[in-house]
Amino acid sequence: MAAVKRTLAAGDRAAEFRLPRLGGGELSLRDIVAGGPALLAFFKISCPVCQLTLPFLERIHNPGRLPVYGISQNDAEDTAGFNREFRITFPTLLDPEDSFPASNAYGITNVPTLFLVETDGSISQAVSGWSRRDIQSLAGKAGVNPFREGESLPEWKAG
Repeated sequence: MAAVKRTLAAGDRAAEFRLPRLGGGELSLRDIVAGGPALLAFFKISCPVCQLTLPFLERIHNPGRLPVYGISQNDAEDTAGFNREFRITFPTLLDPEDSFPASNAYGITNVPTLFLVETDGSISQAVSGWSRRDIQSLAGKAGVNPFREGESLPEWKAG
């Protein structure tokens, strides 16, 4: 019987990867964190909690302070459609559906799952599902307010 791999958590070392980028080229984790901490957001286009969360990550995305990188568990065509529909402009990587190498390396069991990765490769924050408090915390690191007056949002939703 294979050992069950746990999802990486704060304090763990982030798993290195090299994935195709939506629109062409490839990026590795090393490339991503070379300029400073970055937020990795694993998602699937059919996930309702991902559809809630990713537009807020778009508001947080701040290349100079806290860049966000989506990691899609779907193919390029479906991911591009999702990004258009939800107005996602941050860089998106594709975790190949035949093997999900990055998702498996991070022990992803549900989406969305977010990892704040520091320049030394350590994970300083891990979030599973939607957490208003965690989104606010991440937004503070980016120097932005992700919430708009009048938005009615849950405090928490499981992924």
